[in-house]
Amino acid sequence: MNAPRPGTPRVDPQGPAAPVISSAGALPGAPPAAPPGEPRSEAPRARIRPSARPVRTPQQTEQHVLLLRLLSLLLQYPDSELAAARPALAATVEALPASPAAEELTAFTAWFAEQPHDALERHYVEVFDLRRKSSLYLTYYLHGDTRRRGMALLALAQRYRVAGWEADTAELPDHLPVVLEFAALEGPGTGEAPLRQHRRGLELIRHSLADADSPYRHLLAALLALLPPPTSADLAAVAELAAQGPPAEEVGLDPYAGDLFAPPQTFVPPAPAPPTLIPLLPPTTSPTTSEGHR
Repeated sequence: MNAPRPGTPRVDPQGPAAPVISSAGALPGAPPAAPPGEPRSEAPRARIRPSARPVRTPQQTEQHVLLLRLLSLLLQYPDSELAAARPALAATVEALPASPAAEELTAFTAWFAEQPHDALERHYVEVFDLRRKSSLYLTYYLHGDTRRRGMALLALAQRYRVAGWEADTAELPDHLPVVLEFAALEGPGTGEAPLRQHRRGLELIRHSLADADSPYRHLLAALLALLPPPTSADLAAVAELAAQGPPAEEVGLDPYAGDLFAPPQTFVPPAPAPPTLIPLLPPTTSPTTSEGHR
């Protein structure tokens, strides 16, 4: 018998103990049966809420995982290796079954395949590294630059470790490509939980990319098409997040208060100070006596 993965609850192979049945044939704590000839009193039925998670066939699950893996790849920095893989990625997307997510991916790869490599790099840095509203670090939208964000990052890294997954990357655990790779490997339950938790941040990224007319908006639209639809509360929270920004630290950061979404060029470093010139002094001789050095 294989040992369970770390964090996996152990299951007793014998199963749970059977409930004890009284001599009257009833379970302990159950209401007494009606006397013979009298109708039973109707107990209130338990309401079972249907699961919001769709039930997929094995083929649908395979396609869902492939979509997540493609999104994880395409949202990474377009280095020379990724740029060289563009024909293979476009062919994979073209072979996908028709779906809203596949349609969005097709629109993106059509642009992605035609751009010069250096233009792709510049565009990626502009939309993801220089714009806070479209940053790919998900805990920022939920916690801002506060102490709580550090705890959220630790909790996310712990989730990966409990699942037996070690990310071979220098990125933070909340970087969207890392979260997507984890979702693809672990499945819709544990794996996609961080995506569902940060859905509002994902919506804000999509809005920001659409405002910037970036083709990367298609990737966020494809991802959101794979998640449960937003509630009215989600949409209201996204509007508030776009207007006010993420939470800010309330203690000890007054000198740094201000618009969290200010563009990077707002913060211009001061000009370097002129060098300090130190005049050279003539060498001096040590005083001596007729007896020599002491």
